[in-house]
Amino acid sequence: MERIPILQMGEFLLVTIQVDMHDRLAITLQDDLTNRIVQAQAHGVLIDISALEIVDSFIGRILGNIAKMSQVLDAQTVVVGMQPAVAITLVELGLSLTGVRTALNVDKGMALLQASVESAPSGSADRYGSD
Repeated sequence: MERIPILQMGEFLLVTIQVDMHDRLAITLQDDLTNRIVQAQAHGVLIDISALEIVDSFIGRILGNIAKMSQVLDAQTVVVGMQPAVAITLVELGLSLTGVRTALNVDKGMALLQASVESAPSGSADRYGSD
């Protein structure tokens, strides 16, 4: 089965999508990524979509779902490298990608994740909500 690699960089996970996304691959990525967030106790996820020339409504919803699931697991999501045509398509489809922060490139995305982690309150409750 085809999978998209998920790399760990400190407290962040980096996903670079270098292939055309189809529905099954998107669902597999969603499952793999949520599992890796828990395993790595990651606080941020950076998804590089610069190689994607087309994003349909399903892939757009999956990106939004990944961000929501990541947030529930105490990780912020930043999507980088969005092509202008992809941005136009997402807006035309009415997809707001709630919870998805964006940056122009990987460097800016990592800086955004780092800033969000540094501004998070320290000593917060256990990330899984246990007493």
